[in-house]
Amino acid sequence: MQQKQNMEQKRRTTLAMLTLSGIFSLPLSACKPHSIAFNGIDITGADYGNDFHLTGHDGKAYTLSQFKGKFVLLFFGYKQCQDICPTALTRALAIRQQLGADRNKLQVLFITLDPERDTQPLLAEYMRAFDPEFLGLYGSVQQTIEVAKAFRIFFKKVSNGDSYSMDHTAITYVYDSGNQLRLALKHEQSAEQCAADLRALIQSQSI
Repeated sequence: MQQKQNMEQKRRTTLAMLTLSGIFSLPLSACKPHSIAFNGIDITGADYGNDFHLTGHDGKAYTLSQFKGKFVLLFFGYKQCQDICPTALTRALAIRQQLGADRNKLQVLFITLDPERDTQPLLAEYMRAFDPEFLGLYGSVQQTIEVAKAFRIFFKKVSNGDSYSMDHTAITYVYDSGNQLRLALKHEQSAEQCAADLRALIQSQSI
């Protein structure tokens, strides 16, 4: 059983890395305004991930443009994820804490890739388990397919007996306060590295 679990974890890691390679080898549409030494992948000028129209776990309608003026961490996943998603959300909490006085400048968004199971009440409970300031977002199955495509996120159901899991791209997008997509944080990056990137972005826009 342990060997099977290790093989499955290796398969998902390989899949995530191949997906990342495919996404971030693509050319960007605009020149980068200035150079900052980031720990994450600098995707300033990317021509995707511009907006979404989804429902929050509070029942309100949201678009990405509504968060203009804040720095945004955006992650795709699902509640029944056993490792990648809770790790990413725990890291997001640590990032907020490490930002100190700037923590309120950061909004964390979690978009479910499993709207069939991740209902509004379940998303609300899931977000509260990490930070009540986190916002869970969901749409219909078709909306989920469309938003994943718009943000270049791969996902697929994987049968598991009478249930299923989800393979998906394991990255966190970072938007600056001007609503511009700036970074892709890799899953293996530490909270300290990610917080350093956020501090650099915040400082660059406060000059």
